Amino acid sequence: MFKIGDFSKLIRVSVRMLRYYDEVGLFHPIRVDSFTGYRYYSANQIEQLNLIVPLRDFGFNVADIAILIAETSKKRQKEMLFEKSKEIENEILKQQLVLKRIDSAIKNLDKEKINMSYNVKMKKVPSYKVISLRQVIPAYEKEGMLWEKLGTFMKEKGISSTGFCYATYYDEGYKEGEVDVEVVMEVKELLQNEEGFVFKQTEPIIQAAYVLVPGDFSNIASAFVFLAKWIEENGYEVCGLDRQIPIKGPWNEENPEDYLNEIQIPVVKE
Repeated sequence: MFKIGDFSKLIRVSVRMLRYYDEVGLFHPIRVDSFTGYRYYSANQIEQLNLIVPLRDFGFNVADIAILIAETSKKRQKEMLFEKSKEIENEILKQQLVLKRIDSAIKNLDKEKINMSYNVKMKKVPSYKVISLRQVIPAYEKEGMLWEKLGTFMKEKGISSTGFCYATYYDEGYKEGEVDVEVVMEVKELLQNEEGFVFKQTEPIIQAAYVLVPGDFSNIASAFVFLAKWIEENGYEVCGLDRQIPIKGPWNEENPEDYLNEIQIPVVKE
């Protein structure tokens, strides 16, 4: 047996952590001297500790580590590790988006602040035959994931589109993390729903306020602010979900400054 200090040096885990693992019930010494209180460990315990340490480094909390090391099924252990892997991937994605925003903020500090002005118009929006895909995505910027899935499915099934399409966000308010999004493309005929892809007839919109937003997708946020102020100042209120309609984007324009999007918000007079 080894005293806690000697055991700590052999396995490269601090005395403080060994005491902490003991206190939380995760890893106990093989014996504790009833008179001195000294903790003693065995070399046979090293294998178990060698499992605990990397799990801690992977970001597992104490409760989850206890569950994983007590799990007798290797399949379930692999599932728990895979779940943690996906959790870390999502966190990396979120942090990458934060880095992009920071980079954009740095660039904007060197630019003159330009107050965009938009020409708000009103129109009726007819009902359309569409195919749609609605899923929860990691962030607003990842909407392209759904368009890619929808486009691939339509190509595989030989489904043609008129080219009219839009995206709708279903969350009650703005979200920092996962968002509920539906992407829609107009089709000539309604077919059988399949694999999460839904065919339907959309509801017409009696009256929608809309603006055309030129330039990079980052301009859309300021356009929403402008449109919101216009709606309030002109005595309207929102009566439905907004739609974002891509007209020009990376699929048909190389320069982001040449992108063009339309924002529609259903409204009624207050």
